[in-house]
Amino acid sequence: MDFAERVYGIVRAVPAGFVVTYGQVAALAGFPRRARHVGQALGKCPADVPWQRVVGAGGSVRVQPAERQLELLRAEGVVILSTRVDLRRFQWRPGPLAFA
Repeated sequence: MDFAERVYGIVRAVPAGFVVTYGQVAALAGFPRRARHVGQALGKCPADVPWQRVVGAGGSVRVQPAERQLELLRAEGVVILSTRVDLRRFQWRPGPLAFA
């Protein structure tokens, strides 16, 4: 399975109402320090990948313009403060062997 497919599988597993960071997805895919590559993969992801659930480090929305991502996250019940998600409350934390 190539990198992009691993990324898509991980993002598809994120439950509605939760978010993950680009770096977290990279680490779960087995490629720590490749957060930018996650962003590139999501830039051309299939329609069934909930890309809006991936945010920057610290919970910041990185997609520009941010309105669509914010709208989709709010519809899932994620509370947004300005353009930032409270990761302590909304970050998805799968078990350590979830994607091993």
